[in-house]
Amino acid sequence: MSIKSIKHNPYKIIKMFEEEVSEYTGAPFAVAVDSCTNALFLCCKYLKVEKVTIPLRTYLSVPMSIIHAGGELSFRDNYWKGIYQLEPYPIYDAAKRFTSNMYIPGTFMCLSLHIKKHLSTLGKGGIILTDNEEAVQWFKKARYEGRSEKNYIEDDIEMLGWNMYMTPQQAAHGLALMQNYPEHVEDLGENNGYRKLTDFTIFKNVRVI
Repeated sequence: MSIKSIKHNPYKIIKMFEEEVSEYTGAPFAVAVDSCTNALFLCCKYLKVEKVTIPLRTYLSVPMSIIHAGGELSFRDNYWKGIYQLEPYPIYDAAKRFTSNMYIPGTFMCLSLHIKKHLSTLGKGGIILTDNEEAVQWFKKARYEGRSEKNYIEDDIEMLGWNMYMTPQQAAHGLALMQNYPEHVEDLGENNGYRKLTDFTIFKNVRVI
């Protein structure tokens, strides 16, 4: 792929980064977005989640994403490391994991490229790993105001979307970082642990099971 072809379609650099992540993780598809939080939100919207159970101790943007997507929360007081499921849906918060061949078939795994996570110098970003090609087409439009990969002046908008795309600049940086990324990487921990979500007023009445 030439620099000239990328110049006329900056989306191509994002696609190159997605393909690199897909090959590394073993997922058939990878969709780049601007954060793991929004990756989770889009998965919840796509699956039209209703009742969702997540760990009592995780980052507070996760339950917020579920609620914004129309879901109803409950918490489970259990220990997790690396990844956990948004039960009973095949959605996984994998913000603390980014290693080779990590993909679990039949799922939507959401990765974080935040400054405290893997590929930390990227600053911020997220990835959805999946083997669902229909979902991929929806995610790509949903992340970019309903736009397709066509030039803006030639496109038609058929669905409502959000401004949740990864920029070409971030994708180019991520692509460079992937060239020297290790084959096997341990799950990250959380310094000082997470607070119980019910410590926050907004979640204090959520049921713990």
